Amino acid sequence: MHEESLNRVIRDYLTGEDVEETSYEEFRQALARLLVEERGYPKDRMCAKAGVCFPMEGKDYTRMVDLAVSDVSGAPLLVVIFCSGEPGSYIRETLAAARLFGDAPAPLALITDTKEALLLRVADGHILARGGMRTIPHFDELTRLAAASPAPRLSDEAINRERRILFAYSELLSGGCCAGACRPTAK
Repeated sequence: MHEESLNRVIRDYLTGEDVEETSYEEFRQALARLLVEERGYPKDRMCAKAGVCFPMEGKDYTRMVDLAVSDVSGAPLLVVIFCSGEPGSYIRETLAAARLFGDAPAPLALITDTKEALLLRVADGHILARGGMRTIPHFDELTRLAAASPAPRLSDEAINRERRILFAYSELLSGGCCAGACRPTAK
């Protein structure tokens, strides 16, 4: 299943703004609500549909992550990717997105299908936690985990490799069938 427009508008939980409802938006909204209301994440440190943008094959390319969480200074702590299949099959793609996110890699990444969740240490790809949604750390634990799991800046060679990996995974999955809903304009 790919993200497709449902031709409706809903209210975004994080911003209160109207957003296009898509086949994945209800999951994105539910994840944001869970992180804020059950795990103590500050709304103002979360961003939905955050873009991982880079040049590829002579064009600007954007791969969206469903949610991004930052620290008080705006540095990334966590990227969250919702998947429509087994979360373990999205590990490499998610690591590439987290390593390319923003000015510095996010130290942690979360993959979930809303039943199972995998929490990854981005620097080495180690699975820190696997299980149900209770696996998702509370915000205070997240900040401690991120501090204990620094993700160093990548060399230019490593950046190019991660770009190719993310591009290949993203294009393989989208195959152009989504009419752009999988790749909305990045915020």
